[in-house]
Amino acid sequence: MRVAIAGAGKVGSSIAAELQADGHEVVLLDKDPGAAAKAPTNVAVHVGDACEVAFLEECGLATCNVLVAATGDDKVNLVISLLAKTEYGVPRVVARVNHPSNEWMFNESWGVDVSVSTPRILSALVEEAVTVGDVVRLFTLRQSQANLVEFTLPSDSPVLGQRVGTIGWPDDATLVVIARDDSVITPSADDTLEAHDELLFVATTMAEPRLKDLLNPR
Repeated sequence: MRVAIAGAGKVGSSIAAELQADGHEVVLLDKDPGAAAKAPTNVAVHVGDACEVAFLEECGLATCNVLVAATGDDKVNLVISLLAKTEYGVPRVVARVNHPSNEWMFNESWGVDVSVSTPRILSALVEEAVTVGDVVRLFTLRQSQANLVEFTLPSDSPVLGQRVGTIGWPDDATLVVIARDDSVITPSADDTLEAHDELLFVATTMAEPRLKDLLNPR
């Protein structure tokens, strides 16, 4: 997979290093020569303004499978995302949200397939760490309008001891992972649920209250 990352700062460079280690072809874009000089070794770096069509043309953005807009400026990330999607037809555009008040703009109208808000993720992780018996939304999947949600089973949940296949889950909620102690379990119909299991679901917003009523009606 060929991935272009706009922004060679700490965030962009870290993403580039991870993707390259996984065997992907990565190109970094940044207008600051100093930032580009600190990029991971063996990662192609292009110095220029990623908001300019001519520069994106030089970088071969049309050949990329994914564009990651990872600069520290939300306006720049939106412009880059829109150009990548409308001018070059990049199949997947991921954009970093720096300020929560701007999150509402990071959607398909600006060419963004997936937005990543650091403040929202951190608050969700804090909530997930301390919340038992309630649905915690971790991530929103923009294209499907579904969410990745977490639920930690309390010790008095009515589903304890039941097999996954016998529980009447909402139609628009799918159990994808059971985290138990140090284990990560891909659920089968015969797996039983235990107190303090962390359950990860892909679910619609409307399914979230039904999950709570099912797993912790009290």
